[in-house]
Amino acid sequence: MYDTFAVDRLIDLWLTEDIGYCDLTVQVMIEPDEVGNFVMNARESMIVSGSEVAARVFKRYDPTLDVVLNAKDGDKVEKGTILLKVKGPARSVLTAERTALNIAQRMSGIANETARYVEKIAGTKARLIDTRKTTPGLRMLEKHAVTSGGGLNHRLGLDNGVMIKDNHIAVCGSIAAAVERARKKLPVLTKLEVECDSLDQVQQAVKASVDVIMLDNMSVADMTEAVRIIAGRAKVEASGGIRFDTIRPIAETGVDYISTSKITQAAPAVDIGLDEA
Repeated sequence: MYDTFAVDRLIDLWLTEDIGYCDLTVQVMIEPDEVGNFVMNARESMIVSGSEVAARVFKRYDPTLDVVLNAKDGDKVEKGTILLKVKGPARSVLTAERTALNIAQRMSGIANETARYVEKIAGTKARLIDTRKTTPGLRMLEKHAVTSGGGLNHRLGLDNGVMIKDNHIAVCGSIAAAVERARKKLPVLTKLEVECDSLDQVQQAVKASVDVIMLDNMSVADMTEAVRIIAGRAKVEASGGIRFDTIRPIAETGVDYISTSKITQAAPAVDIGLDEA
């Protein structure tokens, strides 16, 4: 889910970055009255994300373009599937092409990678969630792409919840003191999460009755013990150093959530092209 008003402002920035003063190539080669009829197609199997944003790029640049969506975000498609069709002034289609492809390739890549991780932990109670380690300016869309791939969103920003981390604890002196400070001003429906890097800290967090306990960079053995200690009194999140080859054993410890930046920071772009219809 994303805000279209905010997306339009992003699109304006993207188009300005790519076009500059003008698209010199189309200005010197393509006549103003020439019509283009193109399709955006998947050149590999993929989970679609960003197709709607790509369509919006074309319409934002030239509202006279006729754009028809053939695939929606979250769809699993095979190689050769047409994601959208665009028809109208050839100059406009060719000028906006790269920007539309870039965002669809990036977002679909994240959706693909997310789906890989989700499949890896299938059959366990653990749910995959993202982090705030996103491309500056693209967080809203990258987190939308995570949901397209079957993942869940953690905090969208710092205003979405209270997470007490090691440096907060260091300033306050202890987990108990940090939680006490936070609770004095915590909005009534806002969850409170504490990051723990030892079993001793887990016991302190349980005693403080927090909502979520994050197990940071713990071993699988310590995570298993932490889940036993917590015993359902708080939701449990595993984080830190999560990779595709390590996520399954972590999921089997009984944690509720596993957060990783790999699905946004390391996701390869997929191959999507724009070809003449």
